[in-house]
Formats: sequence, structure tokens, C-alpha cells
Amino acid sequence: MNAFIAVGFALLAGVLLGKLMNKFKIPSVAGYIIAGLILGVSGLNIENAEMIQKLSFIGDFALGIIAFNIGSELEMSVIKKLGKPIFIIAFFEAFFAFLAVTLITIIIGEKIYTALILGAVASATAPAATVMVLKELKSKGPLTTTLLGVVAVDDAICLMIYSIAASVAKVFINHSSITAYKIIIHPLMEIVFSLLLGAVFGVILTFFINRCKKDSEIQIFTVGFIIMLTGLTISLNLSSLLACMCLGVTIANVCTHNTETFSAIENFSSPFITAFFVLAGSRLNIYMIPKIGLLGVCYLVFRIIGKISGASLGAFISKAPKTVRKYIGFGLCSQVGVAVGLAIIVSREFKGTGLDIKVLTILLATTIITELIGPVFTKNAVIKAKEANI
Repeated sequence: MNAFIAVGFALLAGVLLGKLMNKFKIPSVAGYIIAGLILGVSGLNIENAEMIQKLSFIGDFALGIIAFNIGSELEMSVIKKLGKPIFIIAFFEAFFAFLAVTLITIIIGEKIYTALILGAVASATAPAATVMVLKELKSKGPLTTTLLGVVAVDDAICLMIYSIAASVAKVFINHSSITAYKIIIHPLMEIVFSLLLGAVFGVILTFFINRCKKDSEIQIFTVGFIIMLTGLTISLNLSSLLACMCLGVTIANVCTHNTETFSAIENFSSPFITAFFVLAGSRLNIYMIPKIGLLGVCYLVFRIIGKISGASLGAFISKAPKTVRKYIGFGLCSQVGVAVGLAIIVSREFKGTGLDIKVLTILLATTIITELIGPVFTKNAVIKAKEANI
């Protein structure tokens, strides 16, 4: 078995299982992860630990694309139109999920650094699953508009929460003294430098794109910049997710050919995103699940509680319409994409600490569940809010 065959198996199995999931109205990504389970260490062992390590660059590149696409949703004209409630709701639902999971993890006896990382990952929401349901229902109204805005900015908030939580967690793991520099200044510097590097790359990329005459040239330049930026941030120990997100934000707001740019990347990225989720699923050792049973259940339940209560409070504070206050949280339960990406980053940054295996196992196991129940929650919320047009 070589890397080419392994990637081929991953792509074919992923697309076939994804299409099968679609027949049951379940997002394709659940099929990708299940394909990974079949091919990975829990199944046929085609995608074994050695092969996963060889193909890790695919995951890094796919994460860069995912973050870049998140940036495309943060166009200032759209954000201004949606208004302040979007940011207030997004902050509260992300922070409450972080807080709820962190506290329950500490209460059941886990280490503080485990609680911080699980809490940070819990703050992420899957925009793809939510958007898919809204399009399927052809929904329109205040709840639909607010949901689209919240999922657009949620992952950006999640990435910042993770950057701070990871820096604090490393202090506890290394048993070093807690200082303001280590838990406040250093994480903030990492965030600022990551965003600044992404913005600089964005300005330079805009210069080249504005002089391109073919879509193929735009695609090549953009892919090249995402790869270079990802590699540079890894070398400098910065956040590749934040940097690539800022690259996308810059293109969305500065580049005159932003639509063509994001379309070119969307057309190019499908095989890499599919391979990323299949390889992520292949890491999951199902025999580890019973060992983290209580922690996994608490993570799943309290993340949903945090999302729903935080979103409702944010909607109340921002004086959002009644239907938004009542149902907004139920559209934010799906978790995949950036959350799985963060789990992969945790497995790299905290390798050998035990935290890497624990977080990855919990995340991948619960992701399958949230991808099954999340779209159902969203659909019911939109129908009860009387915004569905089917």
C-alpha cells in the first residue's frame, strides 16, 4: 500500500458513503467520517497511523481552504446589513458552549487543560449543515437571516477562543508558572500576528488577482498563497486557521474579483475536503470510546445546552425578534469542519500528552451524532418559526 492508493481509497469510499448518507437526508460529511472508520485503524487499517502521518499535509491544506472559505462569509457590507445582534448572539453561543463544557469536564474530574481544549473545540458550529437545511426548506425570515449571519462569524470567534485556551493549556501541561504574558499577552500576540500575516498575504494576493485574465490563473495564485501561508504559519508557530481566515476576509473585502476567486477555490477543493474528513475519521479508534464514555456524553449534552442557552440569551440581550430568541439555538448544534480541524491540530500540538487521543476520539464520535441530529433540530426550528417555504 502506498500513498496514492491510500488517497484513492479515501476519495472513492468517501464519495460513495457521502452519497449514501444523502439518500437519508444526512450531510455527506457524516459519510466521509464513516468511510474513514471503515478504512482506518478501527476497520480495514488501510489508512493506518503511518499512512495518516504521511498524508498529514493534505489535512493542513484542507484546513487552510476551510478557513479561507470562512473568511469569504465575512464581507463587511453583508455584516453591516445583518447588524449587531449577529455578533452578540454568536459571542454568547460560542462562549456559553465553551464555558459549559469546560466546567462539566472539570466537575467530573478531568484535568484543567483537558477541560480548556474540549471547551474551546465545543464552541465551533458547522455552517455547511445549517446552510444546507435552510436552502432545502427555501426558508426566509428573521430566524433564517440571523442563523446565516451567526454561523458565518461563529468559527472566527471559535478560532480565537481556541488560540487563547491552547496557550493556557500548555502552561498547565508543562507545569510552568502562570504569568500574564503566558495566558494573556502570548495568545493575543499569536492571534494578532496570525491575522496580520493573513492580511498582508491577502493584499499581495489581491494585487496578483486583479491582474489575472483567466480564472485558471486566479485559482493557481490563490492555491499557491494558501499553501505558502499555511507552511509559513506552521514554521512560525502561528495559527494557520486564523491566518487563512484573514486571507479570505481580505480577499472578500478588498479584491474586485472576490467572487471569481472563491468560486475557483470551491471548484478545486472538493477532493481535498473529502480526503480530509475521511482521514480524520480513519484516526478514530472505536475501542477507545468506552474508556471516555462519561466524558463523551457530558461533552455532547453540555455543548448543546451551552449553544442553545447562550444563543437565546444573546438574542434576548440584542432584542432580536421573538422567533429568533425562541429557536436560534436549535440551528447551531451541528459540529464539523473547523471543530474536526481543531481536533487534528490538537493531536499535533499536544502529541504524547494523552489529550491528543482523548479529544480526537470524543470529537469524531460526537460529530457523527451531531451531524445526524443537528440538521433535524434546524429543520424543526425553521418550520416552527413558520419560515419554511416547502
